[in-house]
Amino acid sequence: MKLSVLHRTTYRYASTVSTSHHDARLAPRPSEQQRVHSFDVSVTPAPSLIRRRVDYFGNRVLHFDLSEPHQKLEVVASSTVEIDPASFPVLRSSPSWEAVAQRLRDDRRRDVLDACQLSFDSPHVPRAALYAEYAAPSFTPGRSLVEAVRDLTRRIHREFEYDPTATDISTHFMLACLRSLGLGARYVSGYLLTRPPPGVPKLVGADASHAWVSVWVPDHGWLDTDPTNDVEPRDEHVTLAYGRDFSDVTPLRGVILGGGSHQLEVAVDVVAVG
Repeated sequence: MKLSVLHRTTYRYASTVSTSHHDARLAPRPSEQQRVHSFDVSVTPAPSLIRRRVDYFGNRVLHFDLSEPHQKLEVVASSTVEIDPASFPVLRSSPSWEAVAQRLRDDRRRDVLDACQLSFDSPHVPRAALYAEYAAPSFTPGRSLVEAVRDLTRRIHREFEYDPTATDISTHFMLACLRSLGLGARYVSGYLLTRPPPGVPKLVGADASHAWVSVWVPDHGWLDTDPTNDVEPRDEHVTLAYGRDFSDVTPLRGVILGGGSHQLEVAVDVVAVG
């Protein structure tokens, strides 16, 4: 699947912003499954400084400064990616979830430590007994980690009401459940190709940023699961960035001087091409 993504973010300020500094995480992550054919970002007004870096989790970050007084900021990111579903292994079994949690506690090899750091509290995802209690019907004694994760995904999808103004709620909740059981799980930000009902034209700009969960499975790596849609992400999910929670992967954040109140508009369009 080859996908084209256009992500437009617009801030309109009530008063003049004299200077501002921003970080953008809008570049898709290249991987074995996802090839990035192109990526470009434009900023209006023109930045006085642009720097590129890679953050702790390997996400590509664009930093820019604005020194020109302005009452509107527009950032437009465009990219084309190709996702190969054949690269996603079909994972039908795994060790029990208790064995995985035990390994995260005891094993000190690098790949295990990388997953272990994602089993603790983070700014938006606290661990607590109530989350473990919710997950318990899925994580029965001796059950395969993969089977348990898939069952929890189905339950959250069935029992949570979708709120388009808070699309990451089920994602953060699932992270809290997994981490409260001692498992390593990360927050993944990206986009999802949406399909309108038959006979209804696709509206340009009507898509939105999306988020899902990835859980660590020994001898496999990271297994993605999307509780919002009850699917395993394959070739219609575009991965941007991952981290502990939303605070690590915010698409655009900044510090401004002035501006007062503001209005935010975000439009995303994901289209299959080629």
